[in-house]
Amino acid sequence: MTKVKITVVKAFSKEDVFGDDVPEDLSSTQSRCGRHRPGEVFIAEGRNPPEGLCPWAYADIFRDVVILWRGSDFPWVGKPGVMYSACTDGRTPVVFKLERIED
Repeated sequence: MTKVKITVVKAFSKEDVFGDDVPEDLSSTQSRCGRHRPGEVFIAEGRNPPEGLCPWAYADIFRDVVILWRGSDFPWVGKPGVMYSACTDGRTPVVFKLERIED
């Protein structure tokens, strides 16, 4: 079965997202995602999130993972078998690089 390698590329802070205008209601929340750090690697082999990968993030990127599993590509990325995708946390998003791994 085809697998997808998921690499954490960048974890944005709320300051990266909002600049100097961080909403007051977010002032007491953590600045960055507390779960993931750049360089972490996970291997997706099925519907369930790989161990250690945030299930909410996996739900957000799952559509792109499935497209790679099925052998399709994203021509606008410029390299077959690769996609960049992100979780949809509007406060502290995390960007992932997805790479198809052929068995």
